[in-house]
Amino acid sequence: MRLTVIGTGYLGAVHAACMAEIGHDVVGVDVDVEKITALTEGRPPFYEPGLGDVLTRALASGRLRFTTSLREAAVHGEVHFICVGTPQQAGSQAADLRYVDAVADGLAPHLPASCLVVGKSTVPVGTTARLAARLAGLTPAGVRAEVAWNPEFLREGFAVEDTLRPDRLVAGVTSREADETLRRVYAPILGAGVPYISTDPNTAELVKVAANSFLATKISFVNAMAEVCDAAGADVVTLADALGHDSRIGRRFLNAGVGFGGGCLPKDIRAFTARAQELGVGPAVAFLDQVDAINERQRDRTVALARRLLGGGAAGRRVTVLGATFKPNSDDVRDSPALAVAAALHRLGAEVRVHDPEGTANARRAHPELQHTADLLTACRHAELVLHLTEWGEYREVDPVKLARVVREPVLLDGRNALAHDEWRAAGWTVKALGRPAPTDRLPDPLPDGPTGALSDRLSTGRDGEPLRSTIATPAGEPGRTAAAVPTAVPATRA
Repeated sequence: MRLTVIGTGYLGAVHAACMAEIGHDVVGVDVDVEKITALTEGRPPFYEPGLGDVLTRALASGRLRFTTSLREAAVHGEVHFICVGTPQQAGSQAADLRYVDAVADGLAPHLPASCLVVGKSTVPVGTTARLAARLAGLTPAGVRAEVAWNPEFLREGFAVEDTLRPDRLVAGVTSREADETLRRVYAPILGAGVPYISTDPNTAELVKVAANSFLATKISFVNAMAEVCDAAGADVVTLADALGHDSRIGRRFLNAGVGFGGGCLPKDIRAFTARAQELGVGPAVAFLDQVDAINERQRDRTVALARRLLGGGAAGRRVTVLGATFKPNSDDVRDSPALAVAAALHRLGAEVRVHDPEGTANARRAHPELQHTADLLTACRHAELVLHLTEWGEYREVDPVKLARVVREPVLLDGRNALAHDEWRAAGWTVKALGRPAPTDRLPDPLPDGPTGALSDRLSTGRDGEPLRSTIATPAGEPGRTAAAVPTAVPATRA
């Protein structure tokens, strides 16, 4: 089929290359001349594993080319995919749809025949209907541009895999013809058994923001538990492991740390909240404000823990931050928790060096006030504190013995709970992480088997064997902290 992909950023460039990979004739469109030039030459304008190879094959096959002309795209395509960004509006939580509208305005007047316009960008519910009305007023007489919505579910670092072998495809359509067209587009993928969900556009638009909201909630939940664990002297990693064995919960994304970032999750949950308020159902998603607040608080908590490890103040101290991107296997530094923490420590007077395997150039543009170093050992030289804030595989492979030789003080703050703490401690490092007590904070011996000492009379049972009362020994907290009394009865709460 003849496809166009309008917008060749992270989503569009991957989609264009992968659609050509499965056999379609694709034209990619963007207003950014430098980006189009790079793609035409087979150079992805961002780091994404595997994209370079797919792009090279697609260009060599003759099934993929790029242009800055919407007129050329209009003439070429049977199906036009909208893959432009939908950032957060300045001064508002709502999504900015100016780029989506610009595609409609630029494409519609040049359409020579009826076609299908398919949105893939993340948009507020109701966008399909609004865009269809906008196109109807701009297309030539006798030309109909039907609109469908086909949300993307790409993970940066796995985008090629997620496009060619997704875990599901969702199509929001208003006619059987549109549904059949999308099934033709994705026929090679559907042939591999990928689930295909055909629904109305409103539901399709909601699927993406609902998925991101659920994911963000899961991450913020475990980070909230990390805060409780810090207060109680418990271990959030063991807690997450125990929770993860429950098939209703699962272990994935229950990893406590500095929180989520990037160009999608934060702005998507905010836009969802804003749209729900417009629809008059704001209270239904009010919990997302807390999800967002917990996530932001993790950055503050990381900075506070860093200051404690530096003796109470950051001014004049040498700090190294491992990681600049918001996640590994990407060069994307948008709303990066790692850079947010690094910049905060810099504002407190620290001398901050940042290392990242792929994101150095973008990080330098975003935060030129920080020192950006390409060599890991150089970045850590004379550091008084090392913060691990993006879980690149390279950092898990670091030899802590070798690294200890170049730092001034072997002190590690693992902001992702991803390193082998025992190995680092064995190499002489002091290791701290959010939600995890140091070994000295734990009970030195296992609890006794019998009811002795503080654990005597720890359990009485009533009818049906239900516990009536529990006396719990609480491990010692940090210096200066006293353990809170544990109530013997918990008042009922409203569900």
